[in-house]
Amino acid sequence: MNIHEFQAKELFEKFGVPTPAGKVASTPEEAQAAAEALGGQGVVVKAQVHAGGRGKGTFKNGFQGGVHLVSSAEEAGEIAGKMIGQTLVTHQTGEEGKLVRQVLIAKSVDIDHEHYLSILIDRETNQPVIIASREGGVNIEDVAENTPEKIHNEFIHPTLGLQGYQTRKLAAKLGLTGKKPRAFGKLLASLYKLFIESDCSMVEINPLVETPDGDILALDAKFNFDDNALYRQPQIEALRDPEEEDPREVAAAKFDLNYIGLDGNIACLVNGAGLAMATMDIINHYGGEPANFLDVGGGATKEQVTNAFKIITGDPNVKGILVNIFGGIMDCDVIAHGIVAATKEVGLKIPLIVRLEGNNVAAGKETLANGGVDLIAADNLDDAAQKAVAAIAA
Repeated sequence: MNIHEFQAKELFEKFGVPTPAGKVASTPEEAQAAAEALGGQGVVVKAQVHAGGRGKGTFKNGFQGGVHLVSSAEEAGEIAGKMIGQTLVTHQTGEEGKLVRQVLIAKSVDIDHEHYLSILIDRETNQPVIIASREGGVNIEDVAENTPEKIHNEFIHPTLGLQGYQTRKLAAKLGLTGKKPRAFGKLLASLYKLFIESDCSMVEINPLVETPDGDILALDAKFNFDDNALYRQPQIEALRDPEEEDPREVAAAKFDLNYIGLDGNIACLVNGAGLAMATMDIINHYGGEPANFLDVGGGATKEQVTNAFKIITGDPNVKGILVNIFGGIMDCDVIAHGIVAATKEVGLKIPLIVRLEGNNVAAGKETLANGGVDLIAADNLDDAAQKAVAAIAA
């Protein structure tokens, strides 16, 4: 789960991570009022979408840039009017872009230097890792590609937590002097506390800035949260913005389905994440392109299968559906009844390839055979993938 920058700043304030003051606005009038409340001069107007690269982005109305420094409250309102209700395209949104519904009006600060700072979970070591670089700002991707030696990692023991010597080491690598290492230490300690207590999978500050007064401030923020931990983070889950998410994924979550939309044309309906990944791989192997990852879990119901079909067929790119079920705990006959019901309810008009195996498979195959639906039966995964690719090519 992701959140907006203005919501991230609210979390920063809650946990004591220093950040410039800011207010969110949904209309140009609100933006002007927010800028006036922040002093009028020297404020930044920032488009609020779940994507990076906003400063270099382009709106489909031709307006350039999703981040603007303005010199007056009136100008803040004017700039906001060119952003709100418009679609912003960045290197992370793809050509379709994202609709801007709100802007953040934030106090600008004098900057001596920009750094990059993030905390995330390293999947190889299963530990939090702090990533920092003195070369921060909008071109951090170029630094990672061309001069990776300028990026510093510090792994944190999950039991011991962040240690003082690690903070001092990172401060030295960032070239902080005077009172700045102490300010950095306080910020990093607060940020790590936020990361752990909020069940984050990533928190990124780019840029982290030094000011002429010796302050260290989080100027921008990007958060990801562990979806599996949201049950114990109701205050975080309340920050979810469904408008920023794939509507198919939002619909799938309502029915406890694990769904991720992709760019292909062969939809997959599978039980088990590992089997779903294998299904996608073998479709690719035979020259096809999966349209989604969809794991119905180990105990799917007839209703879940029906709703899964509705979500799948709502994607206009889907030209065929491959159902691959291995019944361990799951009863293949339950799935079969769900397939029959779903096919009839949605009025399926594209090829349907079904492979069933495992618990009560004989009954499941009999249900499919007698269900009055048009489908292509497959004996195994290899056979199913080949038939799916051939069916959409016919």
